Amino acid sequence: MSVTRRATRADGLRDSLYAGRTYPRRGAAVQPGMPPNMQQIMQQAQQLQQRLLAAQEELAAAEVTGTAGGGLVTAIMSGDGELTALTIDPRAVDPDDTETLSDLVVAAIRDASSRAKGLAAEKMGPLAGGAGLGGLGLPGF
Repeated sequence: MSVTRRATRADGLRDSLYAGRTYPRRGAAVQPGMPPNMQQIMQQAQQLQQRLLAAQEELAAAEVTGTAGGGLVTAIMSGDGELTALTIDPRAVDPDDTETLSDLVVAAIRDASSRAKGLAAEKMGPLAGGAGLGGLGLPGF
């Protein structure tokens, strides 16, 4: 059974809007006037997925260290943001001033978290940002 679609006024408007325009080539997978090469697009997507997985594994294995109070409190995080260790120098412990210790712990964790985010941006940025779907040669991405 074949289904035919009736032309609408919108089709005519769309055709008149885009008539005569040429668009720059965005990648080897899509060429002007040619249908996309799906096999090539799938290969590129698979390569991108493999690079993303490798970068995620690198992040999970990496460690970053944040400090506060001149090294009195040290927080260690994995590259994917999991707190793995917290070290408090005994000189930072004052039973009469636990608020300062709390502030130092929070500051060390924030420092480590900031470093983990920076590492993630460094590893994932090229994959997730500029070389994302546009790197597949898909129009409009």
